[in-house]
Amino acid sequence: MNPVNNNSAQQCGKRGRDIQLVLERWGGWAANEYSGVDYSHIAAGFKGVLPNTSKSRLSCCDSDGLVVDAAVGSLKKVGRDEDYALIEQHYKKGISKSAIARKQKCSEGKIRLKLMMAETFVDACLIMSGAKLEMDEWTHKSEIEKIT
Repeated sequence: MNPVNNNSAQQCGKRGRDIQLVLERWGGWAANEYSGVDYSHIAAGFKGVLPNTSKSRLSCCDSDGLVVDAAVGSLKKVGRDEDYALIEQHYKKGISKSAIARKQKCSEGKIRLKLMMAETFVDACLIMSGAKLEMDEWTHKSEIEKIT
């Protein structure tokens, strides 16, 4: 028997994170230029002068954003640049799967498959790191009750 502690994997196997919800919140955080972890794009004192043009998106706290950002960044570290680009286009920039497929001149099904593989990689990175996210309460998979 493997002596490695599999508590994180066992917990996620029972009621794991919905990685798509995690990435949606990360995308909202990463797309927000005022996340607090980067330099300001607007000079001090002028923030209220310009209208807020960003659409309202679900986001996560900075600590969760940094953890997920590291997991997403692992795609680049292992040479999966195309997967990284897909995650960034779909979740950070909000580009639809069909629009990505048209741009790449391939089927939407192929984009869905590639995106699913990239999502699984990011999810595995989070599981293996044992990361506990503040957003876990809202992003765990749950069975939907049948309404009759």
